[in-house]
Amino acid sequence: MTCDKILEELNNLSSEKHKENVVIVGIPKENSMGVSTVDIRKLAKSIAKSNTLAMELWNTHYHEAKLLAVLLFDKKTVSLADVSILINDVFSWDLCDHLCKNLIIKIKDYQSLIFDWCNSGNTYFKRAAFTLIAFTVIHEKTVSADEIDSYLKLIKENSIDEREHVKKAVSWALREIGKKDFECQEKAVLLAHELKSSANKSQSWIGKDALKEIENLVKVEGRGRLISADSQMGKEQTK
Repeated sequence: MTCDKILEELNNLSSEKHKENVVIVGIPKENSMGVSTVDIRKLAKSIAKSNTLAMELWNTHYHEAKLLAVLLFDKKTVSLADVSILINDVFSWDLCDHLCKNLIIKIKDYQSLIFDWCNSGNTYFKRAAFTLIAFTVIHEKTVSADEIDSYLKLIKENSIDEREHVKKAVSWALREIGKKDFECQEKAVLLAHELKSSANKSQSWIGKDALKEIENLVKVEGRGRLISADSQMGKEQTK
């Protein structure tokens, strides 16, 4: 399927409702086609993986075409240098997270990007670094205590960033560390309390936001990660 044919398919799937939703999150109207993520994923399943085709779609500058492109890249042949180029074209939190979840964490040695990007002045490079920490802690079962400590150090050092899309990713990373196991919860809660008591508004917000989720966690049989005690109680009450 050619790039032009795929754009035609996307246009056929578009709706004004979805276009308005995309504009609300900050995507310029001229870069939005108005296609739901569900439809984009369905379309991706009907198209063969191709880095060339994916890059053509990416370069159309349509938001939905970029979302689709991420799903069409061949993870086995895309390099860290390639995704470092892609992240330059990211101008929204949802595309940033989509790129991290569906492509970057599937590339060998992607963790090095966390340390390369965490001090970047670019909002979405920096958001990507902490999004990658969150996804790493969720999906990588062999994350060591030393790695966790290094991520907590990055969280503390970068918690003063006041940019909304950065501080929310920093909080997310801290919360996911806290839900890994009880040892990680203890470390995350201690840091969250430290940030909460800070005079810096961003640090205080991150600490409070994280504590709402990680201060009261429980272990449930059959689940690898901790969950909120409140959500578990709600499940028990509905039985």
